[in-house]
Amino acid sequence: MKAYDRAYFDQWYRDPRFRLRSASDIARKVGMALAVAEHVLERPVRSVLDVGCGEAPWFGVLRRLRPRARYTGVDESEYVVRRFGRRRHIRRGSFGRLDRARLADRYDLIVVCDVLHYVPTAEVARGLAFLAERLEGVAFLEAYTSRDDIDGDVAGFQRRSPDAYRRLFTRAGFAPIGLHCYVGAELRGTLTALELPCG
Repeated sequence: MKAYDRAYFDQWYRDPRFRLRSASDIARKVGMALAVAEHVLERPVRSVLDVGCGEAPWFGVLRRLRPRARYTGVDESEYVVRRFGRRRHIRRGSFGRLDRARLADRYDLIVVCDVLHYVPTAEVARGLAFLAERLEGVAFLEAYTSRDDIDGDVAGFQRRSPDAYRRLFTRAGFAPIGLHCYVGAELRGTLTALELPCG
């Protein structure tokens, strides 16, 4: 079992020998997901759920870009919740048991960033089904596959094919709109044919 303790986050998020993403990389990703969600919703994002948020690097960027948006982070790390939970609105929970995390009914933007490829398939399916029911706007579901060249933390990496992820997303009710972004069944009908890659 991998320990998501302070040493883990010090290595992968702060040590320049291992860290893969800078603050500006994260800010660009947050800005893109936010823009896509607001384009689809045709209004500002008011609520964000960040599952597997770690120390919540998205929190500060979202606070600057949308200070009125309600942010909820979920992570299974005791260290993260103890150290940052109250300040960054993070609660304890795992991807496969989100039903136990006392979450709100709906979210404009759901974020699952750099998480799915570490989660067993049965838990991925269960968590995606839960999230699909709560998606008001866009889900940013970042996943790396067996066809991707992976750097960084490969311990516990689930080498699923792109088609395996497509099946998991489709079964849960997510429709792809590009760049790891997905909409649910309700919004799919509002998009034009070419906004959907398979349209």
